[in-house]
Amino acid sequence: MPVRTTVDIPEPLHDRLRQRAESSGTSIRSLIVRALEETYAEPKKGEKVTGPMITGKGKRGPLYPVDENPHDLIFS
Repeated sequence: MPVRTTVDIPEPLHDRLRQRAESSGTSIRSLIVRALEETYAEPKKGEKVTGPMITGKGKRGPLYPVDENPHDLIFS
């Protein structure tokens, strides 16, 4: 069952939403609902990871270590 919610949208954003809705032949409501669904979608079970799990700017080790000591890679 839908829930009615009132949100104050800044006028410039509302104008852009109205223009986008008109050009795509849909309503402002459907644009907002679609954006919310895409932003807050439930993760699908078994979905493959497409990016790095952990990001950072630290020192990266070699891609294929051969003779390196793992202790040296982690604590150097």
